Amino acid sequence: MSGYRIERLSNHHNRKAFRCGSEPLDLYFRQRATQDEQRRIALCFVAVAEPDDTVAGFYTLAATSIALDGLPVERARRLPRYPSVPAVLLGRLAVASTHQGKGLGGALVADALLRAAQSEIVGHLMVVDAQDEVAKRFYVHLGFEVLPEDDRRLVRRI
Repeated sequence: MSGYRIERLSNHHNRKAFRCGSEPLDLYFRQRATQDEQRRIALCFVAVAEPDDTVAGFYTLAATSIALDGLPVERARRLPRYPSVPAVLLGRLAVASTHQGKGLGGALVADALLRAAQSEIVGHLMVVDAQDEVAKRFYVHLGFEVLPEDDRRLVRRI
């Protein structure tokens, strides 16, 4: 997406100024994202607006798995009969209020899928947990499907 570059979170990014409209996401980004990276819990990637280098958005990725019997029948039918399927968790996703409505959220999801596909650690699915119905519709629009047993958890093939 022009006007932005996506890179790993580092100390030179100004996290204090980031506001997306969700206090839990704002607090996570300001206070815990670096700790999660240091503990190898999750990696954080930021969209930096050019030319002013402000953080316009971020997402986190972590390893996870999902039970084979928790997947939609059609998807599970095409997979080996292992008890669980390796996956990548798109744990958090936020776009700064000043950059919302410009397609950046979709671009961040696309970047996350691309990074997961290119990783040396394999994952068959990307998993997201939608915070609310608006987030759920956003992910469905991007090709994610709702899991049968949890209407807030969605998956998409990497």
